[in-house]
Order: sequence, then structure tokens, then C-alpha cells
Amino acid sequence: MSLKNNILDLRKRKREVQKGGGDKAIQKQASMGKLTARERILAILDEKSFHEYDLFVAHSAKDFGMEEMVLHGDGVIIGTGTIFGKPVCIFAQDFTVAGGSLGLMHARKITKIMDHALKMRVPLIGINDSGGARIQEGVNSLAGYGEIFFRNTLNSGVIPQISVILGPCAGGAVYSPALTDFVFVVENISKMFITGPSVIKSVLGEEISMEELGGAKVHAEITGNAHFYALTEQECFEQIKTLISFIPRNNKVKAMAFEPKPPRRGTKIEDIVPVNPRIPYDMRDIIKAITDGSEFFEIMEHFAPNIIIGFGRMDGNTVGFVANQPKVLAGVLDTDSSDKAARFIRYCDAFNIPIVTLEDLPGYLPGVDQEHAGVIRHGAKILYAYSEATVPKITVILRKAYGGGYIAMNSRHLRADFVFAWPTAEIAVMGPEGAANIVFRKEIAEAEDPETLRQQKIEEYKQKFANPFVAASQGYIDEIIEPKETRSMILHALKVSENKDISGPSKKHGIPPF
Repeated sequence: MSLKNNILDLRKRKREVQKGGGDKAIQKQASMGKLTARERILAILDEKSFHEYDLFVAHSAKDFGMEEMVLHGDGVIIGTGTIFGKPVCIFAQDFTVAGGSLGLMHARKITKIMDHALKMRVPLIGINDSGGARIQEGVNSLAGYGEIFFRNTLNSGVIPQISVILGPCAGGAVYSPALTDFVFVVENISKMFITGPSVIKSVLGEEISMEELGGAKVHAEITGNAHFYALTEQECFEQIKTLISFIPRNNKVKAMAFEPKPPRRGTKIEDIVPVNPRIPYDMRDIIKAITDGSEFFEIMEHFAPNIIIGFGRMDGNTVGFVANQPKVLAGVLDTDSSDKAARFIRYCDAFNIPIVTLEDLPGYLPGVDQEHAGVIRHGAKILYAYSEATVPKITVILRKAYGGGYIAMNSRHLRADFVFAWPTAEIAVMGPEGAANIVFRKEIAEAEDPETLRQQKIEEYKQKFANPFVAASQGYIDEIIEPKETRSMILHALKVSENKDISGPSKKHGIPPF
């Protein structure tokens, strides 16, 4: 056969395999409002940057009629490409081929690109759309999942790992996304669950739909398994691209730097926070008042909204923000918000992203439900994460900083590099009202006019303790600043600490309160 005929044969074979499960299966995929695996990859990557590998891999199973089945690419597409010109590794399960089920060769293709991503130190993007383990391949399917999970753990903290749920993701398959850094879901398309509705009905006798059990909103709002929620696949792909622009491609380099720009005009930061500490406000407005271009890319927006996490840029460089949200539960810390913040802090620390903490909270959420849910254990996670982090850590206290919440939100005592406070900051063991009721209980009870005396004692407590000057006198706060100085002080702190270098005692690893 001549070279020309060889080339023609190659092209013909490629076209055949690239059809996946065939026209009928592709049409069915489209009827469900879903793109094909190949379309998804091309939509995420820079134009004409995708290079596919292992196109002709075939399964080797021989039982239950498998030897007669031709599964093009064994139901998964792998390769490399670029986003904003930066290299990434990517795989996408192809639901048109045997429902995207995972067999031995399917898993080997995924682990091959995972190994490649680690070796080349580039981000890994995985698109999940699969019916789960391929039953006909028995334990080989389970072995494949195990090999993937091991690599997720090996890659953790070295390269960014991104999971995109664009179809069913059931049983053991959900654990790979759970081990990755960021999970994206799309309304009416994404499904994640350990046991399906039919199993729940057979065991508990309860009727439940896939959406109620593990739809996109469930994981974005209730379980916290999803970090980003979108209404369409295209919106999801834009979110992925934005995320890639904020994070470094591995743990040895910094994120892409952009041209510095000032916050948008029009809003004065000193006008955002009400003088009355009982009146809530949106902490996002504070973040946008200090970031470049007033841009903020929020993560886990719909889960545990009493705390805000996400990325912004200051002087063109990526910064991670952790901030209490006074609009929701007064910004208290609880089990979910502690988990949310702690995981993000550890991500920023692993990938050399400075952390700016904006504090305004009355402490940890009290109550029997929280105690029984393990608020002690969960609350300790944020203490551990801040204490362990070695990246630049900067804190600004805007209003309330009471009790354990004051310590937990990156205080000097957890080795914050810089702590600033506004003149409105109230730093104390508890709020003035509660403190006065305890400290002056006997005097108030015996007074002729208990309420008048109580108000006097509240003011007395405020003057003595609920202000930033007491903490500043002990060196716990570096500087009390005017609100309008917030951005400039943070920028200076970031500049001073950009070459920060510290190390702790020699050990294999610590033991966080998982």
C-alpha cells in the first residue's frame, strides 16, 4: 500500500472512530440537551489547540458478548490543548459509547492523561458523563476507579484538578470528582449520587427523583460537593476558563499576572458599612471596592453563604479572599462555613496564592443542632488551615470580631503576617450586650432601674474592650486604618510579603481534624 493510500486509510479510520457511538447515539445525546464529549473539549480549549491521544484504544473484555462489541475509543477521549495559550490535559467520557461506562482500557486512558498532567505539571480537566462501572468487566472496572482515585490523591496540591459533571456520575465514580479541587455542575444535566433512586425506593420505600437526590442545585446549595453552578454547558465552560485565568498551572509557579487597574469608580468603601453594628451589608461590595477592576470570582456562592470565598486580583496578581458575610446569619462560623473556608485556605496555600481575610462576625453559631453536627471538629478545621498556611496572610477587621471567631479568622495568634482594623472594629470575648449581662449581672439585678444601668454598663464595656485600641495596645493589631486606606494597606502588605519564607518543624504531615 502506498503512502497516499495509508494516509487515506488513516483518515477514514479516524472519521469512523470520532463518530463515537454513531449518528443515532449522538442525536439522542443532543435530544437531552447535551453536547458530545468531543464538542465539549473543543468548546473549553483554545481553537485548534486540541491534540487527541489513544484514539484507537479498544477494550480487551471477552465475557458476556463483549468480544463482539466495538467501542470506539472505549468511551473516553483524552488529549492536551491550551486555554489562554497555557497547556492543559483533558479527558471527556463519551456517553454515546456504551453509556460512557468505565472498563479497564477506559480507565487506563484516563490514568495515562493524569500521569501526563503530573509529569508535565499542567492542570487536569475531567469531564464526567458515565453510567458508571462497566458490569461486564467485573473487578477490572473497580480496579480502574481505584487507580484513578490514587492519582487524584497523588496529584493533589501539585497540579490543579478540575471536574466537570455533565451527565450521570454514580456510585464509585463520584469519588474522583470529590478528590479534585473544583467541581462544576450544570442545571438539568449534572447528576451525582452514591445510590440511585431505584435503590433508595427498594430499601426505604421512598419515591425520589434524580434531581431531588443529586441534581446540580442539590450539590451547589445543600451538600457543598459542587463549587460552581451554571444554567448551561456554555456558561459552565466560561466559568472554567475564568478559573484557569486565576490559578497557577502547578505548585511551583504563580498565576498569570494581568495589567493592574484600579477599582471601578462610584462607590466609596467608607459608605458601605453601616455605623450601627446590627445593620447588615454585603461583604462582596467591600471586596469589589478593593480589587482590580472591582472584579471578584466567587467560589461555592450558593453553599454556606455566611462566608465568602473566591479570587480577585490586586496589582494584577491573584489573591484569595475569605470573608464573613454579615447579610447571612450575621456572618457567623458554623460547620459548613468552616469546611468551606478551610478547604479554600489550604488550596491557596498549596498553590502559592496570598490570602486576604475580611472579618466581621459575632463568633461561632450556638445551638444544639450545631453542637450535635460537630461544630467543634468542623470549626477546628479553619483554625488548622490558617495556622498551617505559609503564604502571605493579611487580615482586616471591619466591625465585630468576637470570641473564638476573632481567633479563627486569621488572627495574629495564628500567625497572620499583617492585621489591620478599622476604627469601627469591636474586638472582645463577646458582644457588649452579652458581656454586660454576665459581668455586671449582680449590679444590674440590684439596681432601682436595671435597664438604665444595663445600658450604662454596655457603654462602659464598649469603651474598655469593644474597640480596636485595646488589641492594638497589645500588639495584636499592626495598624488601625481609615476605611479608604484598606486597598493601599493590603497592596503594601502583599508587596512586602511576596518573598515570605518560613518553615515549621520537620514532620511527615500534620493530622487535620478531618
